[in-house]
Amino acid sequence: MANGNFIDYVKLYCRSGKGGAGCMHLHRAKYLPKGGPDGGDGGRGGHIILKANSNLWTLLHLKYQKHIIATDGGKGGDSRSFGKQGEDRIIEVPCGTVVYDGDTGEYLCEVKNNGDTITLLKGGRGGLGNWHFRSATNQAPRYAQPGEPAQERNIILQLKVLADVGLVGFPNAGKSTLLSVVSAAKPEIADYPFTTLTPQLGIVSYRDDRSFCMADIPGIIEGAAEGKGLGLRFLRHIERNAVLLFMVPSTTEDIEKEYNILLAELEKYNPVLLEKSRLLAISKADLLNEDERKDIEKHKAELENKLHIPVLLISGVSGEGISELKDALWQELQKEQNQVIEISHLPIEVTPVERNEEIEDEEEPTETIYLNEVEEEWDLNKYKGIGWDE
Repeated sequence: MANGNFIDYVKLYCRSGKGGAGCMHLHRAKYLPKGGPDGGDGGRGGHIILKANSNLWTLLHLKYQKHIIATDGGKGGDSRSFGKQGEDRIIEVPCGTVVYDGDTGEYLCEVKNNGDTITLLKGGRGGLGNWHFRSATNQAPRYAQPGEPAQERNIILQLKVLADVGLVGFPNAGKSTLLSVVSAAKPEIADYPFTTLTPQLGIVSYRDDRSFCMADIPGIIEGAAEGKGLGLRFLRHIERNAVLLFMVPSTTEDIEKEYNILLAELEKYNPVLLEKSRLLAISKADLLNEDERKDIEKHKAELENKLHIPVLLISGVSGEGISELKDALWQELQKEQNQVIEISHLPIEVTPVERNEEIEDEEEPTETIYLNEVEEEWDLNKYKGIGWDE
């Protein structure tokens, strides 16, 4: 799918259906003049339901559907006839979609597995007919319950891509090249920064017909938390990743410094990301000469001891270190702490719409005065014969 069709953020207005009113009716028949109350109950209003669908991977189908409204319940009838229930509105979303309150930014719920359903807004209950209010002292009640009102709310849907391994790095670090080599994905690759504008997914084949999912996240730069570059918008997609693979080019002057910058930007976005398993891949090894390669091999062990994470030297062009990288990633994925991924969804910032309450002084419209208005009476005779009165 084209990059422009990847939508991971939509805001919707949802309203459930209101309940139908109960019926107030007294039964009358030829041989039963005092049949008593027989008003039926009103129908329930429709629910707003969120459902996960594994066949979807973007919120594109909801981009132009800003209002989700369920139908109201029907009114009750005589002979204790129940009103029709309102039709539910089901919002199908990809697995991994998170729901926030559209006004406060508060986290509401999420759906992870295919087929999971959550009722976002319940429809109003139908009112009771007067048949329910009969008693020995009130044998002909002439009242019934109205239906419950509908519920309405603005919601924000955010998609957080489900993947096992997330690639983190500066622009042009070789993330897209690595994904194209280890999987069948075809991300855009070029010699200029920010070629990847949307997350890309790829299935990495491993030994014995095993596989895992890898996500290529658009590059982040220093100051992304303040909105520089593409900002931190796409970092939500690595919150579900079990392992984070940091990629730093071998041509970088200070590999450790660049790694710490990336780590600091992740901490500003969500400190929980620092608890995930991490690996560091030094990419573009094919650009090194013999002296530079020896120098990196010499300092690789020092980096592992200092950062306390595995460090590998790889090249997506020549294929150097790719097999070792797959082995290291698979070993990390098999660890018990990486099997269950718990996410603490932080509230999101919602910018309220500011309305200018000051009313600007409008200029008084110029009054048009017709010539014949100054006369005491309209002289219509002068207009006869020109076609307007025919």
